[in-house]
Amino acid sequence: MISKTTIDNVFETARVEEVIGDFVQLKKSGSNFKGLSPFSDERTPSFMVSPVKQIWKDFSSGKGGNVVAFLMEHEHFTYPEAIKYLAKKYGIEIEETQQSDEQKQQADERESMYLVSEFANKHFQKNLHKTDLGKAIGLSYFKERGFTLETIKKFELGYSLDEWDDFTKEALAEAYKLEYLEKTGLTIVKGEKQFDRFKGRVMFPIHSMSGRVLGFGGRILTNDKKAAKYLNSPESDIYHKSKVLYGINFAKQAIAKEDNCFLVEGYTDVIQFHQSGIENVVSSSGTALTPEQIRLINRLTKNITVLFDGDAAGIRASLRGIDLILEQGMNVRVCTFPEGEDPDSFARNNSDEALAEYLEENARDFISYKASLLMEEAKKDPVKKAELIRDIVNSISKIPDTIQQEVYLQECSRIMDISENVLFSSLAQLNAKSGRTSPQQQQQKKSFDVVKEDPQPKTSKVDEQYELEKKIISLLLQYGTVEEEFEDLVLKEKEDGEFGLEKEMQRTRVFEKIFLDLQEDEIAFANPKFRDIYAELISRLNSEEKFEVKNFINDIDPDQASEITSILMEEEQYKLHEWDRQNIFVKAKTETISRHVSETILSLRRFLINQKINELSEKVKTPDGEQQTQHILEDVKDYLTLKKVLSEKLNRVM
Repeated sequence: MISKTTIDNVFETARVEEVIGDFVQLKKSGSNFKGLSPFSDERTPSFMVSPVKQIWKDFSSGKGGNVVAFLMEHEHFTYPEAIKYLAKKYGIEIEETQQSDEQKQQADERESMYLVSEFANKHFQKNLHKTDLGKAIGLSYFKERGFTLETIKKFELGYSLDEWDDFTKEALAEAYKLEYLEKTGLTIVKGEKQFDRFKGRVMFPIHSMSGRVLGFGGRILTNDKKAAKYLNSPESDIYHKSKVLYGINFAKQAIAKEDNCFLVEGYTDVIQFHQSGIENVVSSSGTALTPEQIRLINRLTKNITVLFDGDAAGIRASLRGIDLILEQGMNVRVCTFPEGEDPDSFARNNSDEALAEYLEENARDFISYKASLLMEEAKKDPVKKAELIRDIVNSISKIPDTIQQEVYLQECSRIMDISENVLFSSLAQLNAKSGRTSPQQQQQKKSFDVVKEDPQPKTSKVDEQYELEKKIISLLLQYGTVEEEFEDLVLKEKEDGEFGLEKEMQRTRVFEKIFLDLQEDEIAFANPKFRDIYAELISRLNSEEKFEVKNFINDIDPDQASEITSILMEEEQYKLHEWDRQNIFVKAKTETISRHVSETILSLRRFLINQKINELSEKVKTPDGEQQTQHILEDVKDYLTLKKVLSEKLNRVM
């Protein structure tokens, strides 16, 4: 594990505006920076970065947080990956906490395998660009495929020389252990002999989502019938082909932004699409699609468009794997290319605009596509048609959403020219086997439920207590340590027995004023999230000589940090409109801190008194309450007096 010292050092050094500036074009806006949201398409900037608070907020999507939260959201890093990324960016040495010998050995082994893979990647690139054979064979091949030098370098393509031990010999000379060369599968060891696995192949490095090299795919360029055309790294501690998608590290941002992922078969399909400007594309690298790979995409989008070659036999074989995607509750579309074409060749032979237009016009819903395809295949063969109907209903049964199931059954009924009842009956049989209920069964169940209609439409009501509690948290975060002069009107009994207000002035810090006032009235926060944040805030403000919001955000739970970011950046949203340019000048809250604090506390007190009056009024109506009517009415009278006093303080008419 990364030590707390390292994490603190990273947060202390990293600048949120610098890190985000690597991914988003930011422009100065007062004391902040603004830019277009990296999480949605927009023309007007709604993304804001605060260098002072070291936080960011995207008002279009509602996301926000500190610098680590941005990397986790935008780059889809894990927390440790984000810390390591920042440590590398700012040249901070990563210190690990004490681990057991077994944990240390396991970590060292995995890290050694990563280092070996990284070395191999650089070695193969060097062969491609610096050696005569690499240029003549490998580089020529990639250029013949239509790849530009920029694309070749982006995907870190390489070449393994057609020699038995070129890579192994150089790796050993650089002090890399044979043990790890073998474990990564880069070197094959047979007795005393060692030789390169990827001898004489062009190389495609396979990266993790965070960009680390996990393994390789190698394509042979000779017509050796005994050798496999494509060869992948074997399974290892760092490379599990069922959990990896080729190109995911380059595509993740585009997938999230476009809210769609194109799924292709080969490495060159991915690369050619990127070169054509379509970056939200990944490949299963020739293997059957797995649930782990689907979940990887599901983290980024719910929409997958599967691209098929024009080969009919290949399409039928690929259709079987799509049921797995449906089971994950994802939306699947398919797009086929003309016969003899694949995504690589079509992209190469057409302009970028033509490719984008073709994908837009030819992508079809999977269930409708499969129904049409299978019915065309069955034609007038009744037995075959019955079998294909079962096949399509089986696909529909995989969909977890029952409304979607019903819509698809209706569509398939039209395409297949068969009654909906038969399809629903078939689906019910399949669902019964799996323990699910069919759309019709759910509808029948609902028909027995009696629903009382509300004569008046419900309108959304503002949660006043929630807003006031949020405002108190905001005041503590922004002005907690500020010392202010507070004017208080104290209720005192006069000689004639009447109550009157007397002014009292006191100088104190904002957090002390809030804490003492709430404690005096025994006010507890209703919102559990705010309750926890409030307790932690008061503790930190009271114990720390120099309280800093950015440190507080970095130390607390991510959910709480996100809530705090939203609170802090709420007012920044209005700065996006640049009111001053329209000669509208908003008075800064710092000019009226004491008044703002006092009004917020008074408003909360008044709200709670109203709540108490309503509770007592309801209590009178109960059998127990009737016996205590006199006492309850006296309590109500006292609360009404307090409410009147608070209204006077707030200058409000009762």
